[in-house]
Amino acid sequence: MVRSRSLDPDIGSALAGRADVVRELNRSAHHARSGRACSAVVTGPTGIGKSALLSAFLGEDAGRHATVLRGTCEEGASDAAFSGLRTLFGPTAQGAPREGATRHALPTLALPTLAPGALAGEPPHAPAVQHAFHDLHRRTADTLSRGPLVLALDDVHHCDELSLRWLEFLLRRSDGLPLFIVLTQQSEAALTRRGPAYHALADLAAYHRTTTLRLGPLTEPDVAEIVKDFFPVPADPVFVTRARAATGGNPRLLGRLLRELRAEGAGPGVGGADRIAETGGRVLARWARELLDRQPSWVGEVARAVAVLGERGADHVGPLAAVPADLVEDVLTVLREAGLAPGGGALADGALRAAALAPLDTRALSDLRARAALLLSDAGRPAEEVAEHLLPLPSICEPWMPGVLLEAAAHAEERGALGIAARYLYRVLEADPDSVEVRVRLARALAETDPPEAVAQLREALAPSVDVRTRARIAAQFGLTGLAARECSVALGILEDVLDALDAELGPDPVPADRELRTLVESVFLIVGSHGRSTFAATRKRAAAMTVPEGDTPAQCEKLAAMAVLTALDGQPPEPAVQVALRATSSPQLRLKNWTLINSAFVLGLADRTEEALHALDRVLRHGRENSAVWTYALALSTRSTLQHSLGALPDALADARTAVQISGAERWGDTMALPRLALAGVLVDRGEAASAERLLAGTEPVWCEQYVWTYHRYLMAYGRARHALGDAEGALELFRECGRALEEAEVRHPAYLPWWVEAACVLAELGRVEEAQEPAAHGTWLARQWGTPRVLGLAALARGVATPGEEGVELLGEAVRELSVSPARVEHARAELVLGKALLANGDRRTAREHLRTAAGLAQRCGALALGQDARGALVAAGGRMRKMTTSPLDLLTSMERTVASLAAGGAGNRSIAQSLYVSVRTVEMHLTSVYRKLGIAERAQLAEVLRSSGIREARAPRSGQD
Repeated sequence: MVRSRSLDPDIGSALAGRADVVRELNRSAHHARSGRACSAVVTGPTGIGKSALLSAFLGEDAGRHATVLRGTCEEGASDAAFSGLRTLFGPTAQGAPREGATRHALPTLALPTLAPGALAGEPPHAPAVQHAFHDLHRRTADTLSRGPLVLALDDVHHCDELSLRWLEFLLRRSDGLPLFIVLTQQSEAALTRRGPAYHALADLAAYHRTTTLRLGPLTEPDVAEIVKDFFPVPADPVFVTRARAATGGNPRLLGRLLRELRAEGAGPGVGGADRIAETGGRVLARWARELLDRQPSWVGEVARAVAVLGERGADHVGPLAAVPADLVEDVLTVLREAGLAPGGGALADGALRAAALAPLDTRALSDLRARAALLLSDAGRPAEEVAEHLLPLPSICEPWMPGVLLEAAAHAEERGALGIAARYLYRVLEADPDSVEVRVRLARALAETDPPEAVAQLREALAPSVDVRTRARIAAQFGLTGLAARECSVALGILEDVLDALDAELGPDPVPADRELRTLVESVFLIVGSHGRSTFAATRKRAAAMTVPEGDTPAQCEKLAAMAVLTALDGQPPEPAVQVALRATSSPQLRLKNWTLINSAFVLGLADRTEEALHALDRVLRHGRENSAVWTYALALSTRSTLQHSLGALPDALADARTAVQISGAERWGDTMALPRLALAGVLVDRGEAASAERLLAGTEPVWCEQYVWTYHRYLMAYGRARHALGDAEGALELFRECGRALEEAEVRHPAYLPWWVEAACVLAELGRVEEAQEPAAHGTWLARQWGTPRVLGLAALARGVATPGEEGVELLGEAVRELSVSPARVEHARAELVLGKALLANGDRRTAREHLRTAAGLAQRCGALALGQDARGALVAAGGRMRKMTTSPLDLLTSMERTVASLAAGGAGNRSIAQSLYVSVRTVEMHLTSVYRKLGIAERAQLAEVLRSSGIREARAPRSGQD
């Protein structure tokens, strides 16, 4: 690398990484001194370091062994004849010697024709010009006879034609003389200023003894060297990388950036690196304005067209800018070289875009954007692409614009980009505020991300002038959106009014379409009514009077699922509710609407039909992911977490609940959705983190929570279990009893839905109040015998067992173990084993007690119920048994297969290799890894090894096979 520490940073920037260019210049200069006249043209974009490189080159051997004449062509002087030669010869043109040159040789170059104004307007072939050419050549040849001569002319893109023609004239007639001509040219100017001087320079560059050398951007090592000139401390690699990326390796830009950072007090460390984006944006914006100001007006027009259209509109830049296609290509090349256009930078983004568009006032910019949109629309570009140019306009004033925005919104809705669709629809609504259809579509797009705003739009759409059928569709949408916006009571009133209006309008025998519409409104009425604590009982009575639909239409499926919930929570045997739920989910007419599947999954989960329930929830989640349905996705995750918790799959339940909390917490409606936090709190209690659960619940007590069946009772149950785990038995008991009273007031009667009675019985037994425990135990037993599944029968036996002293109690606890062992409730099974083991230990049967306590500890460990497992292990040790200590390692959350897959992946094996070694499919491996990432809270494969090492587990190895 050619460098000089004494050089100014700008000159040092030019030399950094330019060893090949300097070497080539020195080689050409050596040939010239040997009598082989030649020339070199150094070209590159603005700021790349051409002038500084020329200064450095002339300061070395070339300047010490030759007479050196250097000039710089000034901008705007290209029309003045011989302006380049005047600046090249300088004072020698008037007979004065030039510093550092051979004094006796230079005065001979003075000619009257070099005086300003001489030969103005004369073409190169004019006799006077040719006479001057020969005269000047003869005197220059006389100087060359005395020794080598270097003519260095900087910025020749500003040079006049006659000067360049004479340099070519001189070069062609100096064969055998020690002449070296070196020129620097701004590459973008050569493309945008194609006058006579451009062609003269092209002819000179085409001469066979002329070498064209192009300066490219700096490399990262070059940048690191330059940074040393600006800062006294070493630069962080991140700083160097970002500095180069921000400036495109342009030395002048880099110097400006470094100076500005230094002035701001930022150093070359990580902190300074974080400042580069903002500071670099300002530097680049100024750079862009300077570049465009120096160019012809049509360059700015093209730049503004690029800024508006972006890379996707490259084919339409010319028509928008009203510039011919060949010139457009030249300008795009210029902008790319300067790092300001697609393929070389980001003129269409951020500060650079603003810099390009800055000369336009608001009206001119709006006109440009409107013309761009029309141009793209006429060219058949996608509606969304056109719509992006309409959004910034102050008004949607042209008749064609709303249609484009509506089409764009439809495409966005189809691909699940509801937020983008809402942006388009808002603009349409500005142009047509009375459109009911647009408001309804906008509300649908906002329902998942901004339910309150969606409800506000639907209120506006429910104008008295709207016909009853349209009003019915809006009311149904209002009802479902109102659940998320806490507008249940208002929604119920609207739905009831609409049902009455429909009955009056449609008559006793409506056509199929009207019948489906009424069914839709009825289904939403049942869904909304079943959520309110004060409306649940009345809604159930109303549902009981309805005819159960066949499930032949989407609305009938939704109504079936809602009726299944109301039927199940009446405490009757499960089969009728289960059959209704299965009919809803299996209908070929089922659409992936969240409440149909969520309600059906809820009923199937109560009946321990867990596979069907999980399958239904997976369908909802898949639909939510594909359609960006954030509210639905968080709700379905919370529901699945609760179901997995009831199955004893605590790691999966924990992962789902945490994800739901994270997703909902990032939304504006996050505080109004309590289910994610309630689900997470329940899992945390069983994980032995009751204090964390209580803190989480402390933020879940707004008054509105008490209005809803699905939140208030869950809150009381989760809070009671947390207080119990923290040692506050009396506080827990009061919360459990309040849960029971609230459920009774709402007439919600189901043994498996929030079994407060078994919790209350166990707490009372712990407090020694066995007789009091018999009341909740009897209540739960009555409910359980009606529902009749092994889970609830086992819980009922557990409640009676703790409320019954002596051998009879032990027998009941044995019954609880037997019933729960054949149910999917693994945590409850472990709990029954623990309670039975403790009862046997109290009766002196230590051997049998140890068997049950060991089973309880093992079950709890496999479920991830650490609090229960540690309690069981403690009781086992007290009974004289032995068992390895339980840990809180995150790896305890993994199944054995997940552990194996994680270990192989951490060891470097690819998915295909793992699949072959374990005799499973690649898809199975992918599913296991996804589950591992969720449970361990990591984002990528590279983090696996660290987690395994921190837990003392070695990575496994599998033979690699192909690409994964």
